[in-house]
Amino acid sequence: MEGKELFVKEVLPGIFLLDEAHEATGYVVVGEERACVIDTMIGYNDLHQAVRKLTDKPLIVVNTHGHPDHIYGNMYFDEARIHPADLELAQSFVAEPEFQKMLQERHASFPPFRDILPGDVIDLGGRTLEVFALPGHTPGGILLLLREDRVLFTGDSINHHLWMQLDGCLPMKQFLMELDKVMFLEDRADVILHGHARDTDDISLLRCMRNGVEEICFGKTDRDQPYQWFGGTDLQHSFRCDPEKHYQQQDHVICYRASNI
Repeated sequence: MEGKELFVKEVLPGIFLLDEAHEATGYVVVGEERACVIDTMIGYNDLHQAVRKLTDKPLIVVNTHGHPDHIYGNMYFDEARIHPADLELAQSFVAEPEFQKMLQERHASFPPFRDILPGDVIDLGGRTLEVFALPGHTPGGILLLLREDRVLFTGDSINHHLWMQLDGCLPMKQFLMELDKVMFLEDRADVILHGHARDTDDISLLRCMRNGVEEICFGKTDRDQPYQWFGGTDLQHSFRCDPEKHYQQQDHVICYRASNI
């Protein structure tokens, strides 16, 4: 699709970042026996063909959550795995008339979903991805820890521009409790790769974002600004990150609804 280029970058040995038109990011992790595709983005490009330029190994496809900019590229594969709590959400976007038209134009069909659950381990041969739940941005959001390389793939659940103003997002206080359940991961990973990144972020982004959520929950919001988006106007809360650490961007905000704290 014209103007919708797919940029591919090897961020670490055998770990590839795929940036689709600067609108969404997916990843390919190559093990000794298999490779895992983490999020398939929007589907502008034939992702299967792009992945096959990186590896010829058997593929496992995982969606970190059910939003369209993370699942539509599934159409280039035989199946994908998603947390069952996001299955209904994902299917609602697959049923959208514009996407159905896109499938018809490409003579493609959308593959079935298989469940992926917290505690599951994906063995790629010499590399293992462990699944952790982080409901918040969506009910079935997951994190994937690449144990051997100490990399945490977070989808949209942990990033620099967190959307918590959508229908279906958890209340902020509940999300804070869910974040606290996964804070131990800051001792198991060194970097984060999220769903709209162009490079790695230091693992401290997890704690910095968590602290920003806590500030909202405890009413430290005097300086929050309006946030205009396609769904209306809500609020955005800036949070601070450690100036001594590496982040791939320098603005950090959480968008939220005042009625959903």
